Amino acid sequence: MTYRGWNQIKHDIFEGSPEEIPMIDEDTPTFMRLPHAKTAADLEGADVVIIGSTYVAGTGDTLWSVDRREWAAAAKRVRQQSARYPSGYVQEFDIDVFEHLKVVDYGNADLDPETHYTKTYETVIAAQRGVEAKVNDALNAGAVPIVISQNSPCGSYAIAKPIAERTDGTVGVVSLDTHWDIRAIDNDTNDPRIAGAAAWKSKMYEFHDNMPIRNLVEIGERGMIEEKDRVRMFLDAGANFYPMWKVRRIGIEALCEGLDPAYDGTDAVYVHFDMDVIGGAGPSPGDILGNLAEPIGMTDYEVIRVAHEVGLRGFDGMSFICIPPGSEVVYRTIVYVIMYMMAGKALATLTEA
Repeated sequence: MTYRGWNQIKHDIFEGSPEEIPMIDEDTPTFMRLPHAKTAADLEGADVVIIGSTYVAGTGDTLWSVDRREWAAAAKRVRQQSARYPSGYVQEFDIDVFEHLKVVDYGNADLDPETHYTKTYETVIAAQRGVEAKVNDALNAGAVPIVISQNSPCGSYAIAKPIAERTDGTVGVVSLDTHWDIRAIDNDTNDPRIAGAAAWKSKMYEFHDNMPIRNLVEIGERGMIEEKDRVRMFLDAGANFYPMWKVRRIGIEALCEGLDPAYDGTDAVYVHFDMDVIGGAGPSPGDILGNLAEPIGMTDYEVIRVAHEVGLRGFDGMSFICIPPGSEVVYRTIVYVIMYMMAGKALATLTEA
C-alpha cells in the first residue's frame, strides 16, 4: 500500500489552489488546520493540545515486519489527513468542536536522530523526557494533552507519568490494546528502568502508587499471545478486563458502561489507545500491521464510540501508539477518534453550563 505524499494530498484537497493553512514544516500541516503553538506561552487558554512524536522502538530497518519509516510518519500523516476537513463541525452531534474548545497543535517533541539507531537508557529516557516536557507544558496551561506517537515509552508512559505526578489522589486508566504490555522487563532494551513497548503498563503501576490496578479498564486483548501468570496477576489485583470475546458478546453500549471503574473514586483519568487493537476488523487489512495483527479486532466504529464516551465522561490526557501504517483511511480514523472524543468533551461542557 503506497501512501501519497503531501504535495499530492494538498493538490487533491484544495483542487490545485492551496489555501493558506498553518504548517509545522514543509510537509506537515497542523492538526485540523488549527493554530500552531510554537512556545509554551502560546498554550495559554487552550483546552486541548495536540502533540506529536516520531519515536519508534528497535533499531533495524523494519519493525514488526514493516519499514520503520512508515511507523515514524504517523503523527505527520494524521495531520496531513486532517487537513481534508474544513472545520470542527461533527454532523452526527450537530456541534462545531472548535466553537466550544480552544485546540492548538504544539508540534512534535524533540527527538535526537540518534535515538532511531541506538537504544540505551540514556537515548530512550531523553526521548521520553522530550514528550514529558510538552505534556507538562500543556498541563501547566490547564489543557488536556493528546499525543500521537508510535511506541512506548514516548507514546504511553511519557503521558501517564506527568498526570500521575500531578494528581494528589488516584488515577484511573482506560486502555485499548491487542497486547497487555505487562511483561516484567521490555525486550527492546532489557533495562528495568525503562517503560518500553512490552512492559510500559507494568512499569507504570510499579512506578506510581496512586494508579491502582483496580481502576484500570483494559479492552481488546484476545488469543494466546500473553503470559498467563502476568495476566492473572493483573486480574487478581482487580483489573477490569474486556477481551474482544466479551466485547462481541455484550456489545458496544455495555462496554461503554463498563468504563465506570476508571472513574470511580479517581481524581484523574489517563486514556491510551494502542491502535493495533483494530487488527483486521478496522477500515483496512490487518496485514498492514505486520506480525502485530490478531483476529477478532475492534472495528473503527467501536474504537471511535469508546473515544466519544471517554470525552463525555472527561479525561486528563490521551495517547496513541501502533497506528497501522500506510493507509489513509486508518490515519483518518485517528482524526475521527480525536474529534469525536473532543465532541464528547464539548457536549459535556454544554451540559454542565
